[in-house]
Amino acid sequence: MRRREWIELGVVAILVALAGIAHYAHANAVLAFFVAAIAIAALARLVGQSTEQLGGRVGTGPAGVIQSGLGNLPELFIVLFALHDGLLVVVQSALVGSILANSIFVLGLAFVAGGLRNGTQVFHSPTARMIATLTLLAAAILALPSLTHALHTPAAAHEKTLSLIAAGVLLALFVITLPGLMHAAEEEGHEPPRWSLKTTIVVLALAGAGAAITSDWFVAALKPATEAMHMSEAFAGLVVVAIAGNAVENVVGVKLAAANRPDFAISVILNSSLQVALLLTPVLVFASLFFATTLTLVFAPLLAFVLILAALLGALVVYDGESTWYEGTILIGFYVVVAASFWWG
Repeated sequence: MRRREWIELGVVAILVALAGIAHYAHANAVLAFFVAAIAIAALARLVGQSTEQLGGRVGTGPAGVIQSGLGNLPELFIVLFALHDGLLVVVQSALVGSILANSIFVLGLAFVAGGLRNGTQVFHSPTARMIATLTLLAAAILALPSLTHALHTPAAAHEKTLSLIAAGVLLALFVITLPGLMHAAEEEGHEPPRWSLKTTIVVLALAGAGAAITSDWFVAALKPATEAMHMSEAFAGLVVVAIAGNAVENVVGVKLAAANRPDFAISVILNSSLQVALLLTPVLVFASLFFATTLTLVFAPLLAFVLILAALLGALVVYDGESTWYEGTILIGFYVVVAASFWWG
């Protein structure tokens, strides 16, 4: 490991320790909430570094799959603890927020960073278009139970069954499209590992354990903190949880765009949205069967609408094969307005 990586590891340990102190010392709920959120973001970055090193040992294709799967660990722990505490609004908002943040906000940041540094960026890889299309189709499937409920169709009385069917279809689509996604990752390339296998496994295990513990502290502080700040649980899930849990893709995607690698940047960013839609969300739907609070795909109408809208806009902006900084500015502005509309609930 490089000296800088040892320093980063120490900083992460300090942040986790501070989050623990704030939790067990019963510190101000707002302080405990934000310290835990920062610690989770740092742990997400550490998980991303570890999975990248681990993936480099098994080939570039499986590497992308490993990073996409394990990169969502922090967010997975957060929503599991939130489900356990009955915070259904937070969970649903966080899942939609992850797709929204990557398809709109992070993509906009990448466009701005790449455009200001390199001018108009042109990408020709079909990978980004394929991922954007799959994300749009997955978003449509996720939104259907909400539409049946809002329109009072006969299926509205069977929302749990319909949610399980939709979740099963999404998981099946993930398995079917997995070979294609692995081949796409193979084309993009992957750096060889620098860490030893032992170091990689130890760091990944510690980061995963830290993410699990810190997520519990974060969820414990979430409700009192949101009440103190007059912030809705929907906003906390849509914005705070989504951005903190996806810190890996946020940083990596923007860096790749600034380095004039727009194809790879867009693939990384949109692939995160796709993994949340095809894998994380349906897994949580089935896992919730073992909790007191059952997760269904019947979202609030506005959540379902912005879910489809975000996936649609994400697909539209990559289909022309060009990205500019002012397109990124518009995407960021749109995200700010959407986020603000959920502040009150």
